[in-house]
Amino acid sequence: MSNWIPHLPALQVVVPLLSAPLLLLLQPRGLAWAAATAASACAAAIAVVLTLGVLGGEGFRYEMGAWPAPYGIELGVDAFSAIVLLVVTVASTLALLACRDTLEADVKPERQPLFYAAWLLELAGLAGILVSADAFNIFVFMEISSLASYVLIAGGSDRRALPAVYKYLIMGTIGATFYLIGIGLIYLMTGTLNLADMEARIHQVADLTPILVAAGFITIGLGLKAAVLPLHAWLPNAYTYAPHAVTVFLAACSTKVSLYLLLRFDFFVFQDNLEHHDIQFSYFLMPLAIVAILVASGAALFEKNLKRLFAYSSVAQVGYILLGASIVSIAGLTASIVHMFNHALAKGTVFLAIACLATRLRGLRLDSIVGIARHMPWTMGALVIGGLSLIGVPGTAGFISKWSLISAALGEGAIGFALIAVVVLGSLMALSYVGRVIGSAYFGEVDSGGGLVREAPAPLLTVAWLAALGNLGFGLMPALPLELSSLAAEILLAHVK
Repeated sequence: MSNWIPHLPALQVVVPLLSAPLLLLLQPRGLAWAAATAASACAAAIAVVLTLGVLGGEGFRYEMGAWPAPYGIELGVDAFSAIVLLVVTVASTLALLACRDTLEADVKPERQPLFYAAWLLELAGLAGILVSADAFNIFVFMEISSLASYVLIAGGSDRRALPAVYKYLIMGTIGATFYLIGIGLIYLMTGTLNLADMEARIHQVADLTPILVAAGFITIGLGLKAAVLPLHAWLPNAYTYAPHAVTVFLAACSTKVSLYLLLRFDFFVFQDNLEHHDIQFSYFLMPLAIVAILVASGAALFEKNLKRLFAYSSVAQVGYILLGASIVSIAGLTASIVHMFNHALAKGTVFLAIACLATRLRGLRLDSIVGIARHMPWTMGALVIGGLSLIGVPGTAGFISKWSLISAALGEGAIGFALIAVVVLGSLMALSYVGRVIGSAYFGEVDSGGGLVREAPAPLLTVAWLAALGNLGFGLMPALPLELSSLAAEILLAHVK
């Protein structure tokens, strides 16, 4: 192993974190964007190297300040954190590469260095959550990413983002508080904040009641952060009124990181220590997952704003992820984790295509895109591919996720058939709301206001199609995400009795 490779878990956070304050000094137009994009691309390259190392059987553990765990802060990367790191860093880089022009128009020039600094802080916070093996350190990075996301969502020209951010701030603060209360209870009973040490010491706790209460606080707090229905109220407006580049970034990875943390705690820390916790986990999450799939998909059926429609779709997709996890099996967790990857790919493609539409249209409602496919065929082609992946059409990445979920449910007897019915019904509802978008775009005549509607700018359209081709590529050759997801599922299930 090269001398610099052991330091990669720390560099995954350090590169964007130290780059952020430097951006404040870059006042000339476009310089802050270039530096932020370079830092994000560097973080993505680090994530790729870490992923290749994990696939090669290498373990990554890093002790900050050479203080051994559990006394010092430990960082680590395994298959589970690696696949989510890929999602976060690549989504950040592609969003920055694609949406420079939209951000230039959306964010005032004097605020752009601050905006891009907040972007890198968001990236550093999300990456820090994924590599940290210390519960309080995770909380610190959670707050960094949350505060940065408030700035990003409110940083555009749409003033409707301000009440959306206020709601997000209130609910995000409640979620973080619940998480901190849970960590405090565990620390009170075990005297440690290191996750591995925490798991070992819970065995020695005589009264597990505070641990059970802590598990409840952490699960609810992270469920709120992940927009698990009915704790999702902050998400639709946040996605709708944020700048388009921010929506691409957050829709691809924000909820995935919270779900990662939820599964990490429930399987790594609690499952082996609390009797029948796997059953309680299923009883708690499976009904929520089913309700999320059906209710959020139903809400999307009646939405006319494109960004809000696909925001409700994201709430439904969180349901699919939780449904796989609630089966508590290798197959179920593999389906859950691979859907994190594939949904990020599909939803990133959809919101990139919507950003393309926003460069040429005055509105993003269904009635404003009537017939637009005749004038923007490449844009709509990318959106169609992303939509088909959300539905789960064969040949797309989304099909791999849903087929894996159905396969996992088949092994669960009678309840498995009920779960399959939910997956199929949710997919049919997705077909309906995606079909509404496609129908509006491909039929009728667009009102161009007396001028010819042109195709989207080349950089934005190129990245949108790169993401669209990724949906097809990982749909036809899904070995990489499936292998990482299977390894991650084995890591999580290794801690279940």
